[in-house]
Amino acid sequence: MIYIVPGKCDFCGCCVGVCPEDAIELLESDIRIIDERCTNCRKCVWACPWEVIEFHREGIEKLPTELELPQG
Repeated sequence: MIYIVPGKCDFCGCCVGVCPEDAIELLESDIRIIDERCTNCRKCVWACPWEVIEFHREGIEKLPTELELPQG
């Protein structure tokens, strides 16, 4: 899940410009991730020069480390 670190954002808009899903709302004094649109691509995390946006794995379904192949 993508999270915003409270109080660090300077509202530069770098994250908004790179989001392919238009999932970031930048207001005068607030920034918000629209969870329903966010695909966790992390482009906003990489674009933020202030490290305001973070990615946390909680809530993301993990992929199996081993796959079982059918016998036969």
